[in-house]
Amino acid sequence: MADIPVRRTLPTAAESLRGIAFMAGGFFFYATSDMLAKLLTQSMHPLQVAWTRQLGLLAFVLVLLVRHGLPILRSRHPGLQVSRGITAVLTATSFIFALAYVPLADAVAVTFVAPFLVTALAALILRERIGPRRWIAVALGFVGTLVVIRPGAGVFHPAIFLVLVTATAFALRQILSRLLSGDEPLQTTIAYTGLTASLLLTIPLPFVWITPPDWQVVAIMAGTAVTAGLAELGIIRALDLAQAAVLAPVQYTLMIWGTVWGFLIFAQLPDLWTLTGAAIIMASGGYSFWREYRAGL
Repeated sequence: MADIPVRRTLPTAAESLRGIAFMAGGFFFYATSDMLAKLLTQSMHPLQVAWTRQLGLLAFVLVLLVRHGLPILRSRHPGLQVSRGITAVLTATSFIFALAYVPLADAVAVTFVAPFLVTALAALILRERIGPRRWIAVALGFVGTLVVIRPGAGVFHPAIFLVLVTATAFALRQILSRLLSGDEPLQTTIAYTGLTASLLLTIPLPFVWITPPDWQVVAIMAGTAVTAGLAELGIIRALDLAQAAVLAPVQYTLMIWGTVWGFLIFAQLPDLWTLTGAAIIMASGGYSFWREYRAGL
């Protein structure tokens, strides 16, 4: 998942198409990284998996530091920046813990509630005005999530609630991004997030570290980090080329890749309830993004 900076000029049609292509590629790499992370949970602690995945973003931060030097770490709001890094840790660890028990497509479907949580938190924290139609879309998004989880039906693993923690932490990360937007350079925010998350995940690492048993596991670890880094780069580039409202629905391709990887690697397919709930979430989310796009015209 990536944050949505504000673009100051309208993109051309060619830029929008390139942005969509970068966004689609970014989410393909995200889904691939999720699949590899789920594989790793079979042989190592989820915290170690989260640390491994964070190496992709850390490598990008180190490139930024080499290119721009330490001045990119100057911040007017270091507390907010560090808090954003903490939410990144919560997002990564809760999702990977959940992946150890929950089918990939189911976990992806539940994360789609994040945009609706952003809307609700924007109203509560940022005091943004949310119209009745968008509140209806938020309500439908939660209904779709309940359809996927089906509480009380006895068919879900309790770890699915960790995915709700993931979505909530990501929503808080978005709110912090909005608070920082316009006041802090994007490179500074990325650097603080990468460094804070890597440091916090490194602290417990000696207590959970499991030495990779063979080179195959090492290769999966490298693939997890590389694909996560490529996902971040692709989405950052996409958001630099096209409007957020145009790109946002591309996030739902995660459901396609999650289903494909879940079937090919884990022989898991989402059931009819999961597909129905995901469809409700996508429809309500698509309506919200369409309203946002129309409002920006």
